[in-house]
Amino acid sequence: MKSMDVTLLKKCFLAGAKGLADKKEYINDLNVFPVPDGDTGTNMTMTMMSAVKEVEALSDPTMKELAKAISSGSLRGARGNSGVILSQLFRGFTKEIALTEQIDAAVMARAFEKAVESAYRAVMKPKEGTILTVARAGAEKAHKIAKSKPDMETFAEQVLGHMRDILAKTPDMLPVLKDAGVVDSGGEGLVTILEAAYRVITGKETGDSFTKPASVTEKEDKHEFIVSKKQEEKEISHYPSSMKFETEDIKFGYCTEFIILTESEFDYLKEIAFKTYLEAIGDSIVCVADEDLVKIHVHTNDPGLVLQEALTYGSLTSIKIDNMREEHNEKVIHDAERAMERQLSEQPRKDVAFISVSVGAGLHEIFKGLGVDYVIEGGQTMNPSTEDILEAIGKVNADTIYVLPNNSNIILAAEQAKALTKDKEIAVVPTKNIPQGISALINYIAGSNIEENLRAMKESMEFLRAGQVTYAVRDTVIDGKEIKQGNIMGLSDKTIEAVGTQVLSTTIELVEKLMDEDSELVTLYYGSEATEDEANLIAEGIEKIDPDVKVEVHYGGQPIYYYFVSVE
Repeated sequence: MKSMDVTLLKKCFLAGAKGLADKKEYINDLNVFPVPDGDTGTNMTMTMMSAVKEVEALSDPTMKELAKAISSGSLRGARGNSGVILSQLFRGFTKEIALTEQIDAAVMARAFEKAVESAYRAVMKPKEGTILTVARAGAEKAHKIAKSKPDMETFAEQVLGHMRDILAKTPDMLPVLKDAGVVDSGGEGLVTILEAAYRVITGKETGDSFTKPASVTEKEDKHEFIVSKKQEEKEISHYPSSMKFETEDIKFGYCTEFIILTESEFDYLKEIAFKTYLEAIGDSIVCVADEDLVKIHVHTNDPGLVLQEALTYGSLTSIKIDNMREEHNEKVIHDAERAMERQLSEQPRKDVAFISVSVGAGLHEIFKGLGVDYVIEGGQTMNPSTEDILEAIGKVNADTIYVLPNNSNIILAAEQAKALTKDKEIAVVPTKNIPQGISALINYIAGSNIEENLRAMKESMEFLRAGQVTYAVRDTVIDGKEIKQGNIMGLSDKTIEAVGTQVLSTTIELVEKLMDEDSELVTLYYGSEATEDEANLIAEGIEKIDPDVKVEVHYGGQPIYYYFVSVE
């Protein structure tokens, strides 16, 4: 086979999307820092899923139509840095293939080259040892071997083999990869896509149809982490009181099912003890034991407690948790969002407005109190896409809009949204975390132009040191620090500053590392898994380190991260 037509390319693309989705969690686990929001696999998968929707809508496309669907879909659906880079690779690639109806090795080599050029332009400071390195290696190999006019199978085999070899060397290019004992996750994702496409070219897969794996359903991607009823109420508290959820009729909101693979005999006494525990925190209980396994069904408001207790009897499998309030909640959220959109659209056009990414009810309120017109839900656990940011821009009636990503993994998507906006002036403030976003807003100067304000906002960020406290999801060694799964970690923007077994002491150690002799103010934003009392104890500990430093405590409500910290 000397060339590919549009039908084969479409099959290769759909197979690549499925191959990536199937390995999503494996790619997530390659995240260098062992934090619970390692999401490269998720971001790349959701970026491709956006393109899959447009590709599947085409029944008998031309090459130009297929190229447009892949480019447009991935561009608008891009999430996180890895997703944006992937979308730019597709963008450059499709610009070249759209010019022909048959893709041979020469066309493919030029398309690879255009893909790499587009991706490198999207990144301010490209690093070696990343997805960009792997993509460039593929383009260089493609250019070299295309001159001999190989058949497509030989061409794909050699290019893919070279890319896999370079991927294996990424730990030698980035010390943090070597310390963590992993290859670059973005590079792994790219090679995974191309390996699946290669299986179609060689006839090992058909690629005729695409069935979205359960791992990328909208429900799971939007609710990666189970929240308790209390947290659920906090997350929706930024809606007007008239729009609050009326779900009191559902006493226990989560239908929880799983199987325990018992490590010892699950006798009558154990069964009674476990049922008694479940009755204390739920209802609709079914507990059926059969030799070395136990089937459990329960309705509860805290599935985490159920699973934690079940682990004392053995390992768990076939876990299924459904939010029984979800159908009702989704309708209420939809109605609330439409009402809020109407309110925004009916307001007179403003000169200047602000859009901020935020996570947690307390942080939503802080941003709104600082003048933010529209809050995009997302951040650590769920990076909003380019399309999400575009939608927010479309809903805000203003001539100039400042966008605060508040996460280093969202800045590229915001820049991409800016490039796609034609009727409003968009200024992306490159805030890498929540404290920087708050500081930037405080230092906005009404009446000044965009250049002056961006300069003032960026300067304010330079005098701020930010940190966050979370837990480790795996064992690893980083910067000489041995980290065990479940350890509490205090992270700065640069590295892991503190590791311990207690949230309180680890947070104080992190703050002490961030402070210097010029520090005047420490601000703690406590999350959904922390308490105000604990936060106040931490504040007292910080004041003992330096009595001249003022400490403020605010409720953030963010999941996963016990504390966001800023030191000024």
